[in-house]
Amino acid sequence: MNIRINIIIVLMLISSVLSAQDMLNKYLETAAKNNPALKAKFNSYNAALEKIPQVGGLTDPQLSFGYFIMPVETKNGPQQLKVSLAQMFPWFGTLDTKEDVFVSAAKAKYEEFEEAKSSLFFDVKSSYYNLYFIRKGINITLDNIRILESFKQLALIKIEAGSASGVDELRVEMELADLENSLAFLRDKWNINSVKFNNLLNVDNSIEIIIPDQLWTVDLKYSRQAVIDSLTVNNHQLKSLDFLFQSLDSNKKLAKKNGKPNILVGIDYSAIGKSGISPDAGKDALMLKVGVTIPLYRKKYSAMVNEVVFRQQAVGNKKLDKINVLETIFEKAYSQYIDANRRIELYKKQSSLAKRAIKILESEYASNGKNFEEILRMEKSMLKFSLLLEKAYSDKQASIAFINYLMGY
Repeated sequence: MNIRINIIIVLMLISSVLSAQDMLNKYLETAAKNNPALKAKFNSYNAALEKIPQVGGLTDPQLSFGYFIMPVETKNGPQQLKVSLAQMFPWFGTLDTKEDVFVSAAKAKYEEFEEAKSSLFFDVKSSYYNLYFIRKGINITLDNIRILESFKQLALIKIEAGSASGVDELRVEMELADLENSLAFLRDKWNINSVKFNNLLNVDNSIEIIIPDQLWTVDLKYSRQAVIDSLTVNNHQLKSLDFLFQSLDSNKKLAKKNGKPNILVGIDYSAIGKSGISPDAGKDALMLKVGVTIPLYRKKYSAMVNEVVFRQQAVGNKKLDKINVLETIFEKAYSQYIDANRRIELYKKQSSLAKRAIKILESEYASNGKNFEEILRMEKSMLKFSLLLEKAYSDKQASIAFINYLMGY
């Protein structure tokens, strides 16, 4: 029978944890839809996409119209007006290269958006875990206040019986006052952090935040080396720099093509009057024309190429520095994850020992009225260990969330 009850309890706990994780996922979806800073990043990406069709097309053709105030006499008759239409064509492949520049730049913008989303998700998760700790702190403090109230009643009974000092009651009152102050502080923190959490989701601050009774205790899914390997491949900041480097590479090709001639193709139409003496008198004239620009000033184009080369070197150096920074940050986050695991095991043990000690001390005090101060001291220790245990649970999940953010998840 007891085994069946235990199984039911375990299944209920698992169901509660899964429900809490689903709730957090819903909060993440809300943040992704509503957060204005994330929307701004996405709009910047959309704006970058609109640059591609702008640079991939030809320049507008030139149409000109001329009317001769004093007609120019030719053997076919006087020229009365002239219409010209011309189109400039860049060197072969220039337009495609221009598109490549802005396609890569748009991809870099998209990675900036993904980086902002990953950062937002980490902020939401860490804020959620912090709210969990505050809520647990409030509940644990309320439990300890109730326990101290029972100690107070026990002390009053012993005082009335003459087997304890009236100082015992005063000691309880002092401890209760400290707990009431701590409780007020925690409730203030809850209000502040709930506003922060709802602002991340960009929802009304009056909306209730659903917090689980017990935080899940999942471990980091990846080994330390797997995380380090993933950093250089999946981190959105590094991927953005890679696309920026590709954009500059296309820019370098474009700078070289800018040093090539542009080709002008056009047509001129001249309207001729009928007063000429030629057999073709009054026949309009039509002329095809072709021209090229002559890129004589080579230093300008060489400087364009050199500028891009230096910018690529700067991006490469920035990426190496970013990798070093990310690895350093990861090592700190990983050590915090390991430390949180150690603290969980420590404070589980300490809490259990403190509870056993309190039961022994309560029994002794009930029988001989001694060691009441030690009961209060041990109760205070149990409160501390309970809070530190919940903080370790919260810190562990926050460190996992931060490592996942570094990995681009």
